[in-house]
Amino acid sequence: MKRSDIKRRPLADSTLANLEPENASYRELDSNGLYIRVNPNGQKSWNFRYKKADGKWSWLGLGKYPQVSGALARKKAAELQADMADGNNPLTSKQSRQAAELKATGNTFESLTREWIDLRLSGWAPSTAKRTIGALELHVLPVIGKRLYTEIAPIEWMQLLKSMEQKGIIEQMGRVRRSCKEIYDLARVTGRATHNPLEGLSRFLSSKPAENYAHVSNKELPALLRAIAAYPHAHDIRLGLQLLMLTGVRPSELREALWAEFDLKEGLWSIPATRMKKRRPHTVPLSHQALKALKQLHVLTGAYPLLFPGRNSRTQARSNMAFNMALRRLGYAGRQTAHGFRHIASTTLREHGFPKEHVEAQLSHVEEGVAGVYNKAIYLEQRRTMMQWYADHLDKLATGNVVQGDFQQRIG
Repeated sequence: MKRSDIKRRPLADSTLANLEPENASYRELDSNGLYIRVNPNGQKSWNFRYKKADGKWSWLGLGKYPQVSGALARKKAAELQADMADGNNPLTSKQSRQAAELKATGNTFESLTREWIDLRLSGWAPSTAKRTIGALELHVLPVIGKRLYTEIAPIEWMQLLKSMEQKGIIEQMGRVRRSCKEIYDLARVTGRATHNPLEGLSRFLSSKPAENYAHVSNKELPALLRAIAAYPHAHDIRLGLQLLMLTGVRPSELREALWAEFDLKEGLWSIPATRMKKRRPHTVPLSHQALKALKQLHVLTGAYPLLFPGRNSRTQARSNMAFNMALRRLGYAGRQTAHGFRHIASTTLREHGFPKEHVEAQLSHVEEGVAGVYNKAIYLEQRRTMMQWYADHLDKLATGNVVQGDFQQRIG
């Protein structure tokens, strides 16, 4: 937006965001001595114009935009105007306020966020920690991390979240909103805040329809199995898709798996509690077909600790989008996701008469407390038989030897 197109002042948020740079730096009046400065490289900052005691005009910087929003810049300018009306030097007033803020650095939103992360970290899976902390460090802390958390208004949170919404990153926006709301809950329950400025914002923000559990109908399943078997790109991803189908584990549990967790001789996969959603160890019996896929995969990646080492770093697991991207390439976008294989396994096994307790244990949906641990142990051999039947059943489907009916059950 050219400055000649400005229609009103104070400047609207959309105007501030879209002001175009020119060959030379320029300042544009916002309100009552407050100006936005736009440099040729596009960087913007706030300047306050005031008259010194000797009658000469001078400028005082109030921070960079958008780190300092329009609302905050106007608040700072109003404070300086009040100081001048009382006969105080605005430069001295600014320095005094900065000193007070430095003294209160323990009350910044970033310090509160780090405290919350320390409290929650032990309960997160590595993938959850990476997503949660990464989203905060990318979208929140650079913008308002240095602010006193008690002074950040609901409208500022709405503007930040709306900016993410406008970029189309709805899922990340929702994750950021939930995290920040919980961060403020920590301050509130520990007596450091009286209200939560993110309370009620979700009603005015977009929510993305859940696609994590999308899965094909059983009539489409044979074609999907054949498409996966013929996947022409990365062979490790092809085998990974087959293993997701054959084991019923969550995608992150397979994607981050280590070869050390597998006993191929005994046909067992022992997933440690640190990598499980419920923070409990989980034992997965492996069918003959799953063992065959693992042995083929070992030829490709057995030299590394991870089953699915990343392309850029062999010590990092493949991207969390790797399996879903493969399904999209196969033409199943919106119809089948990696997590959706758990739904197919659950419904197929239940429809063919396998006990709910065995199926739930295979999916690591166990009871709380001692009962859950007990059931997990006694169902291992039953689950071994069940998953071998399931692998054989999938083979028959792929070759067209089984007639299917529709199923729609949803499993978390």
